[in-house]
Amino acid sequence: MLIHKDLVLENKHPLNRLELPDSEAAAYVVERPPLYEVYMRMAEELAKRSTCARLQVGTVITDGRLENVVAIGYNGNARGFPNRCDSPVPGACGCIHSEMNALVKAPGHLRDKVVFVTASPCVMCAKLMIQANVTYLYYREGYRDPSGLEILGAGGVKTIHYTRWAQAWR
Repeated sequence: MLIHKDLVLENKHPLNRLELPDSEAAAYVVERPPLYEVYMRMAEELAKRSTCARLQVGTVITDGRLENVVAIGYNGNARGFPNRCDSPVPGACGCIHSEMNALVKAPGHLRDKVVFVTASPCVMCAKLMIQANVTYLYYREGYRDPSGLEILGAGGVKTIHYTRWAQAWR
């Protein structure tokens, strides 16, 4: 029987598949945090560095095999600028998005990138992820506008709302 190692049925990542005899599958237990959750928690810790007054977001980008963190990011002002928003207006605060900060650091030649982000992306960040060869996006919370998720789906990026393990192992 095919099961999902992290018990998240929506997580279709190839490394999350495990074939077990039916007799063992029924008793399968996750005994430690899944790697997907570990990377998501890294993104949550990065979000704490954000200087945005409205929404703190963190991003971790890994390779397709989940073996290497290739870039990290959080939202805030540009390097060397004041550590604060340029404006109090939502959507016009001037902060560079977490995903953008991570994507500019990620190797362009790397294919099948996997992104872990604390809030689902806006439309522009979604388009950048498609251009950057992201294949999977894991997000903890939905952004106020779900259009970014729609763009990712249209671009062939698999999105997973990853919340099952949010409170476990704390």
